[in-house]
Amino acid sequence: MTRREMIALASTATFLRAKDAPTAPVAVARCSSYEDDLLGTLAKMFDQLGLNKTVANKTITIKLNLTGSPGLRFQGKPLGVTHYSHPKTLAAMIGQLDRAGARRILMVESCWASAGPLEEYMLDSGWNVRSLQSAASRAKVEFENTNALGKAKKYARVKSPGTAYIFPSYELNPAYVDTDLFMSMAKLKNHETCGITLSMKNCFGNTPASIYGDDAGVDEPNEAPMKGRVNVCHFGKRQPARIALPEIDPNSSREPGYRMPRITAELNAARPIDIAFIDGIETVAGGEGPWIKGLRHVKPGILLLGTNGVTTDAVGTAVMGYDPRAPKGTAPFRNCDNTLLLAEALGVGSADLKRIEVRGLPIAESRFAFEV
Repeated sequence: MTRREMIALASTATFLRAKDAPTAPVAVARCSSYEDDLLGTLAKMFDQLGLNKTVANKTITIKLNLTGSPGLRFQGKPLGVTHYSHPKTLAAMIGQLDRAGARRILMVESCWASAGPLEEYMLDSGWNVRSLQSAASRAKVEFENTNALGKAKKYARVKSPGTAYIFPSYELNPAYVDTDLFMSMAKLKNHETCGITLSMKNCFGNTPASIYGDDAGVDEPNEAPMKGRVNVCHFGKRQPARIALPEIDPNSSREPGYRMPRITAELNAARPIDIAFIDGIETVAGGEGPWIKGLRHVKPGILLLGTNGVTTDAVGTAVMGYDPRAPKGTAPFRNCDNTLLLAEALGVGSADLKRIEVRGLPIAESRFAFEV
């Protein structure tokens, strides 16, 4: 039975039992610098997971992690060594997908306070867009800002199977649906509200600000959004534009530590991750970006790759020195519910390390404590 079939099965019941949640292997590799042979490392990880046949002749949509304004930098460092996806890991991933025979590679992100071209946002972030385009010799390389409708004609509605937590469905840019495989390219880092932000939390940004943003329209989307999703998603102070369905229970908790993990879990149930990639070569600890007090620059020197968001994030959480099944009130989920367990209950994947095969570097040899 495939992962998608398992998720569909979850619709017949409220939640799956933990032992019934699907599992998948996770590859872990040592990579101490962005000057290392990233392409060679990814090639080995692809072999460990059998991904070359999976991506051959496919369209792969890659959700980047470009959180926050390009003008916000931590200690003046390049964005890619702190809280952004790094252009060199992306170029290596494009190169490996191209080697494996991918037909089309589409990079997407819901750019902060912008509905303009993703390429311009990347240039503002100090990226060499042409080098990304030239990283593939055969595959077509494209870019899309999913903060609004963009080039598309109609939003795509995706629904969490089974019993959803906050919203019954989500309206997304169709780039997330009109693809063969969806990849979440994340950073290994903490999150002030959710404790961790890895491949699943990266998908929080799948939601277009045109519909779920603070300046979204009331009836119709605002196709030129300039604000984030705090009022709709974090605090529930307003509903999304009426093109989307309102939340299930307007009397539920308005606390971000309750809402954000649940929104993340059901987004991943509605649009599952097919390939999860986590960059832990250089990153930040203590939060998700420069606006968080007490942020620290760290160098774990680790890369993770998997085919299930929950299993990959569970291994990533363990690599960070945490228990992936930790309850609310304990690190890293001190002020929030555990997103991994919420997604597991929806049948997305297993957060039980005993059920997850780690290929390559063992967790014990890759662990890097993110707590001071």
